[in-house]
Amino acid sequence: MKHQSPQELAAAATTFSVPPQPRLSRRERIERWAELLERHDGGLNALRRVEYLSPEERRAYRGANTPLTVAFEDPVLREEGLKSDRLGDTMEFFELSDHDAHLLLCDCRYQGSMTGPLVARRLRQHADRKERRSKFLNAVGRLFGLR
Repeated sequence: MKHQSPQELAAAATTFSVPPQPRLSRRERIERWAELLERHDGGLNALRRVEYLSPEERRAYRGANTPLTVAFEDPVLREEGLKSDRLGDTMEFFELSDHDAHLLLCDCRYQGSMTGPLVARRLRQHADRKERRSKFLNAVGRLFGLR
């Protein structure tokens, strides 16, 4: 056993590795997903009745040939941290709320006609709305001295 001074032990105890941070911003990740969807040939399967699932079922939900599988098949998004093609992992990675996921991916919004370009357009519109809202709230906060 090697003897170490208290200073050496303290230095070793506080040394840790920092996990790698994603290189892409939220908007860039969504844009990449949108580009993949635009290039997807054929129709896609929408997620069925997302709003009726329990939180646990929603997180675990997945399906064949969905926008989630298109995202997960991309090596760049997996390298950035997309863990699986399950709805919960996708929501976490793209920073989507339950409401966002329902609006963007549920079958009740597409009535059997989900295509990659249509989902891509909706993803971009969603990202634009989120950015405008964030800018507005920041401006209001600065105006009233809250930020």
